[in-house]
Amino acid sequence: MEVTSPYDDSVVGNVPFSTMEEVEAALDLAYEKFQDRKNWLPKHKRIEVLENLVKIMSSQVEDLTKLCASEGGKPYMDSKVEALRAINSVKLAIEHLGVYEGKEVAMGQTASSVNRMAYTFKEPIGVAVAISAFNHPLNLAIGQVIPAVAVGCPVIIRPATQTPMSALKVVEMLKEAGLPDGWAQGIVCDRKGSEYLATSPKTSFLTFIGSASVGWYLSSKVAPGTRVALEHGGVAPVIVAKDADIETMIPDLAKGGFYHAGQVCVSVQRVYVHESIVDEVSSKLAAVASKLVVGNQLDPKTEVGPLINHGEVDRVEQWVNEAVEKGAKLLVGGKRISASCFEPTVLLNPSEDSLVSKKEVFGPVVCIYSYSDIDEAIARANSLPVSFQAAVFSKNIDTCLKCVKQLNGTAVMVNDHTAFRVDWMPFGGAKESGIGVGGISHVMDEMSNVKMMVIKSSIL
Repeated sequence: MEVTSPYDDSVVGNVPFSTMEEVEAALDLAYEKFQDRKNWLPKHKRIEVLENLVKIMSSQVEDLTKLCASEGGKPYMDSKVEALRAINSVKLAIEHLGVYEGKEVAMGQTASSVNRMAYTFKEPIGVAVAISAFNHPLNLAIGQVIPAVAVGCPVIIRPATQTPMSALKVVEMLKEAGLPDGWAQGIVCDRKGSEYLATSPKTSFLTFIGSASVGWYLSSKVAPGTRVALEHGGVAPVIVAKDADIETMIPDLAKGGFYHAGQVCVSVQRVYVHESIVDEVSSKLAAVASKLVVGNQLDPKTEVGPLINHGEVDRVEQWVNEAVEKGAKLLVGGKRISASCFEPTVLLNPSEDSLVSKKEVFGPVVCIYSYSDIDEAIARANSLPVSFQAAVFSKNIDTCLKCVKQLNGTAVMVNDHTAFRVDWMPFGGAKESGIGVGGISHVMDEMSNVKMMVIKSSIL
């Protein structure tokens, strides 16, 4: 299958497209590895593989950056950050193995529990299937595959068909690092193959990153006992109080809104600004947006790259046009630059029934809404059936704490944009935005079962 650049449709590589028989064989191999308990990979071997992987990746940062940018469209400057972040994520997995442990369970409090001691320890849950998204092709693969390798789960990753090369490169590098065959496999296949991997009784853990409709559908079809982690999008709300530090806030809002052309699940999209400063905030954000360099993602000067395909450009254009027709004021942007690129866009006061107000735009569009009372702003921010990261900007600690307490988000950033993330923090959505917790150490724990050993002895 040809993989093409989202910027100009040039071919950037080719990958094998697996048949259903090959998908089944891959899952059978992974299942055999897990069932063969006597030959599970010992912890020291897994650490050795991960340490080797860090060395391999560190020697290929430039190649990984270009690979990630070429197939996914994320600008070179941001893809370099992604490559370095991926390396750090492997280091985090190694570090967590040092505290990946159980605990003593107290005995003796009742007559029936005397002469006993009990301890818990962790075991790999089983075969992990990772279905990934296009927007961070390298880092998402690392975030789904490396925790599995670290805890000893055989893992199969099915990357997005638009961006499969980075994930397959991760599997290739793991083999080069010394991981035996069958413990990490990459499969590019159709939806039928993906559903088979996700719903087979041989799969013990499904990690899915992508659209809510697909994720919740697969979750409803998994075999009994399969543990599921879903990461979908949000419509990240930001509350800007009247005492916010505007000068320091504007660069954060611009980065959070236009980073990777807005194709981020926690991208800044809905910004609720107090009416006393809304004109100043909106005009300054529009001024920054107008100066962003849009174009070829491989150009080091590019700040906003292409959308993943031409259909997405059409959709974003339609949504913006609809918002304007319903009364939104277009402050900047609003037009396609080419078949693959869309202008960074700022809209003021779109109607509540506009698509840009109700759904995740997943494009370079930031909507600003005026409010007079902060309780009203919080209610509007909480009005959608999604819950992911949110933010508040204010110099008043009570205002910040009020928003942290009342905003319907799994994380609330104070004086920072909604797209902030590091890979050791818990990360994940609630309600329609997902289930389960991301972050390297957290995924390692989710991919584990806790087993308890109880010892009975008259000596105790």
